[in-house]
Amino acid sequence: MEQKQTQERLRSIRLTYQAVELIVAAVIFLVGVVMMMDSQRIGMGWAVEGPQPGYFPFRTGAIISISSVVILLRAFFGKDRNHELFVSWDSFKQVLYVLIPAALFVLVTQFIGIYVASTLFIGGFMRVMARFSWLKVILVSVGISVLLFYMFEIQFMVPLPKGPLESLLGY
Repeated sequence: MEQKQTQERLRSIRLTYQAVELIVAAVIFLVGVVMMMDSQRIGMGWAVEGPQPGYFPFRTGAIISISSVVILLRAFFGKDRNHELFVSWDSFKQVLYVLIPAALFVLVTQFIGIYVASTLFIGGFMRVMARFSWLKVILVSVGISVLLFYMFEIQFMVPLPKGPLESLLGY
C-alpha cells in the first residue's frame, strides 16, 4: 500500500522545461563561481612575466557565471517560458536504470580496479537488461576485460586503476 502511494506521488511530480533550465543554470553558475574562486587562490592577475596561472580560468569562470545568470533570468522572466513536461516518470526510470549502475561502476572502480568493475558492469547489464545466458555473460564480460587489459597494460603500457585481483596476478 505504502509503495503504491510513493509511486503515485512520484508520478505526480511535474518536471517542466523551465524547471530544468533553472536547475542546470544554477549548477553551471556554481561551476563558474568555483572556477573563479580557485583561480583567485592561485593568482588571477598579470605578473611581470605574464599572466598568472588563474588568469584565463578566472575569466572563463566569469563568462560561464554571467551566461548562466542570463539563462536564469530568461527562464524566470522570458516570454518563451516553456511549462511543458520535460520528462515523464516512466522515461526517467529508464534513464536511472543506466545512470545508477554507471555511477556504481565509477565508485567500485576505486576499490576493485577497472577491469573487475568492467567485468561486473558488462555482465550485469547483459544478464539483467538483455537476459543473456550465464555462459554468454561470462564469456563476453571476461573476454572484453581481458582484451582491454592486454591492450592497455601490455600493448600501450598505460596503467589503469587496478585492484586486489591484479595484485594477486603480479600487476
